[in-house]
Amino acid sequence: MRRAVLATASTSTLVVVLLALKPHHSTALADRAPVSVPVPAPSGTVASPPAGSAAGTRTYTGDPVDTRYGTVQVSVTVGAGRLTGVKVLQAPSGDGHSERITADAVPRLTQEALSAGSAHIDAVSGASYTSQGYIRSLQSALDRAGG
Repeated sequence: MRRAVLATASTSTLVVVLLALKPHHSTALADRAPVSVPVPAPSGTVASPPAGSAAGTRTYTGDPVDTRYGTVQVSVTVGAGRLTGVKVLQAPSGDGHSERITADAVPRLTQEALSAGSAHIDAVSGASYTSQGYIRSLQSALDRAGG
């Protein structure tokens, strides 16, 4: 009988301790200013430099990358040898689920790319295919830019 009471008390204590633990949340993305990332319908057009762009600022379009859930394509703006902007030209949007994942993942990927200044960024959990397509398209655009 004492063993049963001890086992129950130990299990209850363990459950309370586990429930009291808070999961680790990275605040690195929450502390950054949000980046507005338009996700237009696929058009197949090449991005042009934004109006009023400074001399030496150029825009390069990455390869479209087909993923399991749709095509991902980005263009980058490079100025003074630095990545200054990322625009998503195509992103998975075939259904509501893909649209929700894209709406969550694309701004996070863009913020990571701008912070890193390269395509060496982490994939977004739950958006593995979109992340890999984004990273590959980003890298091809940066390759065209010479960086």
